[in-house]
Amino acid sequence: MTLETRCRIRTKNASLLTGLDAMDWGVSPTEWQRRQHPDAFRPRISVVHDGVDTAVCRPDPAATVTLPDGRTLSREDEVVTYVARNLEPYRGFPTFMRAAAELLLRRPKLHILVVGGDEVSYGAPPEGGGSWRETMWRETMLDAAGSPRPEAARLHVLGKLPYDRYLSVLRVSRAHIYLTFPFVLSWSMLEAMACGAVIVGSGTPPVAEVIENGVNGLLTDFHDPMALADRVETALDDPELRAALSAAARMTAVERFDLATVCLPAQIRLLEDVQAGRLPPADGPCAGGVS
Repeated sequence: MTLETRCRIRTKNASLLTGLDAMDWGVSPTEWQRRQHPDAFRPRISVVHDGVDTAVCRPDPAATVTLPDGRTLSREDEVVTYVARNLEPYRGFPTFMRAAAELLLRRPKLHILVVGGDEVSYGAPPEGGGSWRETMWRETMLDAAGSPRPEAARLHVLGKLPYDRYLSVLRVSRAHIYLTFPFVLSWSMLEAMACGAVIVGSGTPPVAEVIENGVNGLLTDFHDPMALADRVETALDDPELRAALSAAARMTAVERFDLATVCLPAQIRLLEDVQAGRLPPADGPCAGGVS
């Protein structure tokens, strides 16, 4: 990290510090994000997630996805999914692509669906220009002569989708890969859980706040493509495990992150408590609401 980068980060943090000083109370969607703030401000930050609509994000056994070439995939097919607003290292895209190449070799019936754009939401573009999709496609899906490998035809990059089609992708998934640096948690992981997808996630904060390995999903090393491929195969090869993880993932989403019954009421209570002077305890956050 250069001196210029350190100065830029400090300048960005200055506006946040001004906001922290001015606030009556703060809200963080995860405990990990709360812990990133200076010690002096943490007692005035409650953990209340934004919430997801689990009435809309729900399983659908009849869901299908029509590919650009006209083929249709359903829950009868072996489908693995990956979603990010943009395909980039912050969300583990290089690790995913290396694991995807291995999985496609191991499993001749597997289809992998990728949703996301080519811009940069976080971090930086690859050296030499272009997009991370192009960079990783060249590394993993082309042979030495620069021609697509045969298995590349089963990796489908769908770009950015309308919301209903995006939900269909999650609903046909047998294993949904979610990787992230220690960073803000994507809504897409929680929406995938609400749709009953089996999460194979990185063992990084704040993913591990939500996913308990072997209980409501599977965790793996963010940097290890082969370990990720092995974890995905564990889910694909065990229907009973998939069913149990799917049900537990849906239950977690409903009980902890449902917008209508959990998060919005907690947000409203927090506003009312701050307005009335009934502030949460100063010795820590109140996950899921204000006591």
